[in-house]
Amino acid sequence: MLSFILSFFLTAFHPFFVSVIDIKHNAKDKTIEISTKVFVDDLEAVLKKNYNVTSDLSKSTNDAAVNSFIANYLQKKLQLTINDKPKTIKYIGYEIQKESVWIYAEVDDIVSLKKLNINCNLLYDYQDKQMNIFNIKANGGEKNYKLDYPKSTVEFSW
Repeated sequence: MLSFILSFFLTAFHPFFVSVIDIKHNAKDKTIEISTKVFVDDLEAVLKKNYNVTSDLSKSTNDAAVNSFIANYLQKKLQLTINDKPKTIKYIGYEIQKESVWIYAEVDDIVSLKKLNINCNLLYDYQDKQMNIFNIKANGGEKNYKLDYPKSTVEFSW
């Protein structure tokens, strides 16, 4: 019962606005793998605000229009510069896990990762209490950082 109540409050009235962005350099495949976790209701609200579309993400994982809106939003709100070169993020898709949605993307042709500049204002246009937490795995180590609204840039070096 307690689990149900907690889940209800986190889903309907979650008091915090956070995304978790995992970025991993896959040296074998020469890619940067990006997994972004946000609350479903926050993403639905920001899509409505930016694209005037009402969507139920749990029912539309194969909807081409919804995927296009998510891809466009992600590319506008998350930019990576890798080894001093701006890179294009390729959207792969998303999946729902309870009250959250995981958005998957990647950057191709990254042989080594020496420097990563991130410009991220994901969901800042929805909530000024938004924070974006980064977990970066590369070169055998892990680095973490939290961006709080309105700060939108961070740099990592190896």
